[in-house]
Amino acid sequence: MKVLVTGTAGFIGSHVATKLLDRGDHVIGIDNLNDYYDVNLKKARLARLAERPNYTHVHADLADRKAIEGVFSKHQPQRVVNLAAQAGVRYAAENPHVYVSSNVTGFLHILEGCRHHGVEHLVFASTSSVYGANTAMPFSEHESTEHPLTLYAASKKANEQMAHSYAHLYGIPCTGLRFFTVYGPWGRPDMALFLFTKAMLAGEPIKVFNHGRHKRSFTYVADIAEGVVRTLDVVPGKSAEWNGAKPDPASSGVAPYRIYNIGNEEPVELLRYIEVLEQCLGRKAKMQMLPLQAGDVPNTEADVSALVEAVGYRPQVSVETGVANFVDWYRSYYGVKSSARAVA
Repeated sequence: MKVLVTGTAGFIGSHVATKLLDRGDHVIGIDNLNDYYDVNLKKARLARLAERPNYTHVHADLADRKAIEGVFSKHQPQRVVNLAAQAGVRYAAENPHVYVSSNVTGFLHILEGCRHHGVEHLVFASTSSVYGANTAMPFSEHESTEHPLTLYAASKKANEQMAHSYAHLYGIPCTGLRFFTVYGPWGRPDMALFLFTKAMLAGEPIKVFNHGRHKRSFTYVADIAEGVVRTLDVVPGKSAEWNGAKPDPASSGVAPYRIYNIGNEEPVELLRYIEVLEQCLGRKAKMQMLPLQAGDVPNTEADVSALVEAVGYRPQVSVETGVANFVDWYRSYYGVKSSARAVA
């Protein structure tokens, strides 16, 4: 199968592309290698994909309409996984236009490509941030998402509505996945685990917001990649697993459209997350306790029952294993030696 994956220099995109290649698919990857964070890390992820004979890379920006039209015309992908986006919840406060250009205009170009080239299924990244001010736990797809707290969340909510309209108007099978706090090897440097590890190895304090009272559905990246690929294989309106008879929590049930949570069902307290990291690094964290940041929510918890029913998969990796795997990767990638000290 020929699959177009956007954001293949990114954290999740590189893992999804690798999984597709491992099973024998042909992958066309798109990334613009922007400098939101370390470009060398992005290049290193791409280098691992470039070694694979079934991988083709296109350096392009989703906001470049002609470039994206050209990719669809030349490569004629059967299915599409859209993971490229301007990431970062807080970055939007300083650079709002980048979010609209990448996450909204860019996604429109992907939808148009799918529309005009007979794509069998579009799977796209959404986020648990769309639940915004909701306080009922666990977060369910049946709940309202009309109150996003950040522009990033609003842009992803817009993606969901845009995809639904294209599914309804043009019959394009679309599935959105609301990711919950993804972590693991090759992760993003702006995420907590990366920031904590870097600071702790340097003997510097870590910033712990909401005084550590957060709970998050931390989800290991390999679990996310597995869920994305399984979802790609189940086409709304065509696969046996989707017969059109079940009510769609986010639509009338007529359009070939689905929205699923994808995340760990067992949320972990932030202080426990830090404790596991301390054990893996062999050193105690110096914690600077700070209040809740604007746009942050105190807790997230994923109800993934709908995804389990649809694709038969739920996350498997424990936070202890996942953090240990990240630390092993971090030490290897940055050449950091193991510490002989034990956590007191």
